[in-house]
Order: sequence, then structure tokens, then C-alpha cells
Amino acid sequence: DTALGKPREVFRLPTDLIAYDNRLCASMHFTSSTWVTLSDGTGRLYLIGTGERGNSASEKWEIMFNEELGNPFIIIHSISLLKAEEHSIATLLLRIEKEELDMKGSGFYVSLEWVTINKKSKDKKKYEITKRNILRGKSVPHYAAIEPNGNGLMIVSYKSFTFVQVGQNLEESKDEDMSEKIKEPLYYWQQTEDDLTVTISLPEDCTKEDIQIQFLPDHVNVVLKGQRFLEGNLYSSIDHESSTWIIKENNSLEISLIKKNEGLTWPELVVGDKQGEFIRDSAQCAAIAERLMHLTSDELNPNPDKGKPPCNAQELEECDIFFEESSSLCRFDGSTLKTTHV
Repeated sequence: DTALGKPREVFRLPTDLIAYDNRLCASMHFTSSTWVTLSDGTGRLYLIGTGERGNSASEKWEIMFNEELGNPFIIIHSISLLKAEEHSIATLLLRIEKEELDMKGSGFYVSLEWVTINKKSKDKKKYEITKRNILRGKSVPHYAAIEPNGNGLMIVSYKSFTFVQVGQNLEESKDEDMSEKIKEPLYYWQQTEDDLTVTISLPEDCTKEDIQIQFLPDHVNVVLKGQRFLEGNLYSSIDHESSTWIIKENNSLEISLIKKNEGLTWPELVVGDKQGEFIRDSAQCAAIAERLMHLTSDELNPNPDKGKPPCNAQELEECDIFFEESSSLCRFDGSTLKTTHV
């Protein structure tokens, strides 16, 4: 018999929720056959014991835990774990937070909070929060779930997520991230078909006597005031006897390296060194664009054989459609809070 029985009320949210201005819709996740996690949309998390659902004789649901967790959120996943008589519920909460310092983007970021609630023994009936970890990203995840054993977290998203330490000021974290992004390169370099030019900004008290530069056919070594500044194998060979350096009027060091293989384009200056920034002039960009012109088309998807399309969009299954070309699946370890798989 598949007929549904008469609905019974098993739980009711407080009636005073309408007093909250920024309330979200309530959300609920069926954690297991006997547990439910629920958000009332105001920022309060409920852990509810339901008994064996589906049993017509089951009683009303019982609140086993509830606590205010800050800004409103929705529940996107939860699991129930029982290890050595220790019961725990792990749940994943999603928030859209405002980012005051974001002047160029949307002004918002996505917060995922991984909350673990424990009851350590049968004698202790009270559940308590034992762990709160927060991840931060710039796009709403397509999918996010805690592993069944609680050891990791899986996220599919367009933009990556990173863990933020609990209690860390998000604005301070933003300042740290920005300081890393705006950190200036140690040197700048340009190239022509014949030579390369490396420009280094010198300290104010640096003199000619403080500079030592060694040119070798496949190697360069730059020392400033007794400190090694740049050293390593060059991408290709140079005419080391014709290479020179000079101090410019703006207190910068300009190094000229003469290519031994004229016309060869170097993708990097020193092999493996990421401390410099390559500056390409407009003439070089135009030349590269002209060389690649034959690979492009005015049409979005030119198809010379229009009578035989590659596929029929109506025949595609939902599983054949990927959300974004650059979406990625990442696994985060629950202990180290680091990405283990991408």
C-alpha cells in the first residue's frame, strides 16, 4: 500500500521568527534515520532526535541541541557518526557574507562552516560544539558534502575555497591576502630578438662598489651589498663577454644580456625563478596576434560540415552537462585542513 497517511505535526519553529529582519528561509537536512539538523533562518542551529521515522507510533521530534551561531545560514549537508560510544553530528553551513574591502568584485564572499557537535558518553546527555572550521570562497559551490566517515570534505566549485582560522578577523585575512598579491616583483625583464634587459630597483644607499655581477654562457649571478639577489641557469645561452650592466639615473640597475641564439623567444629568464615579472611591449603582442590569426574565426563555432552536427543538445543527459569549464573538485582533510586532492 503506497497511500500516504494523514500528516502529523512533529516539530514547530518558534512563532517569533518574523521579528528578524534578515531572516532566511528555514532549511533542514535528514542526517540519518533518527537525526535531523535544522536551521530556523536566523542563525540558530537545531539538532533534533526524530526516533525511527516512518513508524506511525513515533512521538514528536525532540530538540537535543540548539545554539546561536552568528549570521543566518542554510544547511547543505550533515552526517551522524558513532565511534566508541561517542556520538557526533557534523554539519556544513553556508552563508553569503558582505566584504567591505572588495571594491572591484561583487562585494560578497561565500562562507562554509564545518561544525561538529559531540556527546562523549551515554551518561552525558548534553551535546556540545567541539569543532568549528570555516572555509572561504568567491562562488557558491555546485556541490559540498562531508565524507561519510567525517575525515574530509568534498567541494565542487567554480572558484576555489580555503580554510580561515576560527577567530581570525576576516578583514585582517583580506589584508594579508592583498599584501601578498600586491607584493612587487624583485626585478622586471624585457626581450627583443637580439637581447634581454633586466631592471632592478636598488636600495637608496647602494653604490657601484656594492654590486657584483658574474656573466657566464648559461648562468648569471647578481650580488647586492654582499647578499645574493639573483642566481641561476639562464633559459638559453648568452654572449657573456658582450653582456653589460649600468646604474641608471632613477637609482635602478639595468642589465643587458645578449642572446647567443638570435630570434629565440625566452619564456623565462632564470630557469624556475618566479620572482621577476616579464613586460611585453605592444609591438610584440601585435606580432604574436598576427601569427595566431589563422587559428581564429569570426564565428563562435564554425562548422564546415553543417549537415552533420557533432551532437544534438536535446539528446544530452543532465550528467553530460558540466557547470563551468574551470570548475574543480577538491578534497579537504579534516585534520590538517589542507587540500589533498584536486
